[in-house]
Amino acid sequence: MKPPGKILLVTGKLAEPLVRKYGKGCDVFVTPVSVAAFLTPELIVRYLKKAGIRSEDYDLILIPGLVRGSAELIEDELGIPAFKGPRNAMDLPQTLKALSEGFKLSKELPADELFSFDALKRVEDIRNKTKNRRYIEKALKKPWNIMIGNLPAGRDFPARILGEVVDAPKLGTEKTVEKAIYYLREGADIIDIGMVAGETNLDFIEALPEIRERIKEGGFEVPISFDSLNTAEIEKALSYADLFLSVDEGNLERLVTQKPVVLIPTNQEGGFFPVKPAERVEFLEGLKEKALDLGYNTVIPDLILEHVPHLARSVTAFQLYRERNPEDILLAGVGNVVELYDADSVGMNALLAGIAKELSINLLLTTEVSAKARGSVRELRRAVDMNLFEMPKDLGFDLLILKEKRRTDWRFKPDGEVIEAKEKPVKLEPVYFRIWVEEGKLWVNAHRGTELILTIVGEEPNAIIDTVLEHFPVSPRHAFYLGRELERAYTALKLRRSYVQEVELFPGFY
Repeated sequence: MKPPGKILLVTGKLAEPLVRKYGKGCDVFVTPVSVAAFLTPELIVRYLKKAGIRSEDYDLILIPGLVRGSAELIEDELGIPAFKGPRNAMDLPQTLKALSEGFKLSKELPADELFSFDALKRVEDIRNKTKNRRYIEKALKKPWNIMIGNLPAGRDFPARILGEVVDAPKLGTEKTVEKAIYYLREGADIIDIGMVAGETNLDFIEALPEIRERIKEGGFEVPISFDSLNTAEIEKALSYADLFLSVDEGNLERLVTQKPVVLIPTNQEGGFFPVKPAERVEFLEGLKEKALDLGYNTVIPDLILEHVPHLARSVTAFQLYRERNPEDILLAGVGNVVELYDADSVGMNALLAGIAKELSINLLLTTEVSAKARGSVRELRRAVDMNLFEMPKDLGFDLLILKEKRRTDWRFKPDGEVIEAKEKPVKLEPVYFRIWVEEGKLWVNAHRGTELILTIVGEEPNAIIDTVLEHFPVSPRHAFYLGRELERAYTALKLRRSYVQEVELFPGFY
């Protein structure tokens, strides 16, 4: 589809080949500036006027997304609508296609940034639709949708994420509430209270109403699920929670409730767990039938998602069960897979969420016990959002954190003499600095000898280094070192990694 009207693409000399390649069907105006990012709206106006560009020549001007300032000046001076294009020339086809479909570009924000905003708005629109009272009432008439507390769940709603607070009694009320609110801010829909295996903590269960109220005071009114293999604990919690996990053959007859329960294909008391997919499915189907006969109102089967090397057989069990029981609400614990695999969690959570979408698994349980699993709730939420669309690709938002969708060619032609860089010995200075990260901020201690003379705290490297230079006469080499380390610490903060001064953030895998 051709873009509407006649469009002029403005660029710098270095990007010209890429702009001509990806901006087919448009005229290209090459400014005498090498790098497009060095252009300003004022410079662009001057160059276009000098070239004799008039209002009747073009219907639209697209300037590079990296240009600082607003394109409005160009439109005011030339009388031609002007907007910011993408930061990368390779995104021009998507931009031109969007224009042809009526997408509105910005004079201030790069086009690729707008695509992200637009995609996330579409996600919010879908979610808001499923929050509509009439939509919920209609959906709940279908057998594959249920209510968990005040939250509808099922096939006609986005997958719901349960954030498990592991070993909650050990944490205590205060830390449990803190962890719960963290999960909810990250995107969880339900808070799962995980009890301590092998212990009985009945006193802690009496704190559940307080925990719920404290979470509500924090701005979240969400269901509470209860996760325990201890029958006495579950019995005591029946009055306090909205959903109960880990009901199996061993405790099924003692826990009859009208509230939703998650049924697993085990007998924990007898140490029984069928490993073959077909046997597991048949056993769970029998348990479900027995539970309904006993008077349970809502049963949510969980085939148990096992970690590698048993992941494939458990996915097979889920698939077989879904084929035989298309209307059931299902739950899967994805955290077990992520926690027991030494690989980055981002791609694993994305893939598991995709499998869940295919199999219509409606509830996803995860946790963030180990450092490598930190961020799993947010990652799952993004993956669930991506799966609201037919294909989780080219949406304008993604889960590409360490890798990139497209490579950017950013290089310059060497000119004159090329010399090899050589490091020189570093002279010790009277003041030295110790850098660390804490509570989402950068911290720097300034020392003179053994004396701590000043602490500086901030959220971004430039502010820290400017403050250092304001207080201490450091050499250019020392300032460069501080800037490098502060940027490394800042990167660690963004990626939720540990930071240790002068230690590389990433292993040399590649």
